Amino acid sequence: MIQRIQTVFLALLAIAMIAMLFLPLWSKTDPATGETVVLTAWNLKSYFLNEQGEPSSAGTIPQQGTIAIGMLAIAAAVIAVYEIFQYKSRLNQMKLGLLNTLLIVATLGALLYYAYFVGSDLVQADEKGSYEAGFYLPLLALVLNSLANRFIKRDEDLVRSVDRLR
Repeated sequence: MIQRIQTVFLALLAIAMIAMLFLPLWSKTDPATGETVVLTAWNLKSYFLNEQGEPSSAGTIPQQGTIAIGMLAIAAAVIAVYEIFQYKSRLNQMKLGLLNTLLIVATLGALLYYAYFVGSDLVQADEKGSYEAGFYLPLLALVLNSLANRFIKRDEDLVRSVDRLR
C-alpha cells in the first residue's frame, strides 16, 4: 500500500536528490587571489569574490562539466519514485532499493572525485576545501534508503509469517 512509512522515506530521498541538483556541493578559495572554485552537480566553475564574499566576476579557470553527478542523482530520484509505486511486489522494491544504494554511492564517489582530484588541483591552497549544503544530501539519501529498505523487509517478513499460519 502506498500509505506505508517507507513511502515517506522514499519520497524524502527523491526530494533530497533533486535538491542536490540546485545547491553547491563543494568550494575552495585561493587566499592570494580571492578566486573560488565551486562544484555543483552540473559544473565546476571559478569566481572572484568581492568584499562581501559574493561572486562578482568569472574566474580565470575554465568551466568543466560534471554532468555525471547530476545524472546519477536524477537516476536515484527516478528509481526512488518508481520504487514507491511497486508496493505490490516487495521483492522488486528491495531489488530497486539495492540498485538505488549503488547509485547513491556512485553519486558520492563522483562527487568526491571531482572535489578532491579535479577541483583541488585547480586552486593552489593549503586547505582541502569546504563542503557545502548539497554535499550532505546524498548522505541523507543513503540513510533514508536504508530505512526504507528496512521497513520493506519488515513488511515482507510480516506477510511471510502470516502465510505460515494459514
